Amino acid sequence: MRYSLIRHTGIGFCGLALSLHPFSSFAQATTTDAPPGVTGTAMLQMMLGLMLIVSILFLGAYFLRKLNGGRTFGNTGPLKIVGGLMISPRERVVLIEVEDTWIVVGIVPGQIKTLHTLSKGEIPAASESKLPFGDWLKQITERNNEKK
Repeated sequence: MRYSLIRHTGIGFCGLALSLHPFSSFAQATTTDAPPGVTGTAMLQMMLGLMLIVSILFLGAYFLRKLNGGRTFGNTGPLKIVGGLMISPRERVVLIEVEDTWIVVGIVPGQIKTLHTLSKGEIPAASESKLPFGDWLKQITERNNEKK
């Protein structure tokens, strides 16, 4: 009898099962629950968890730096780059310090070549007269100030 009722109404077994399921869109909610959303305690828990993870990352970096002797990563050997100059987008000249020696190195794609070797010295500080761009910029700003 029951089978014939379902068959005559055209619902079918799957339709009947879906309509009787409590989470189905066919079912009508008879109780008034709180609207769906994120509660304040869930937000607080998420923020505290995020702060815990970030603090663990910073503590890990701090301890790794302490284990390395206070030096930053990548500067652990006797080599030190004193300066460099870009000749073109693919060519560079770099001054490298090794103990008491400076080595001038040319770097091109696929090749590094020693250009010159000299004893360690002092790099002269650039004076204001050797900076034409600085002088030009100073003149431009003075002109703009006079116009105002």
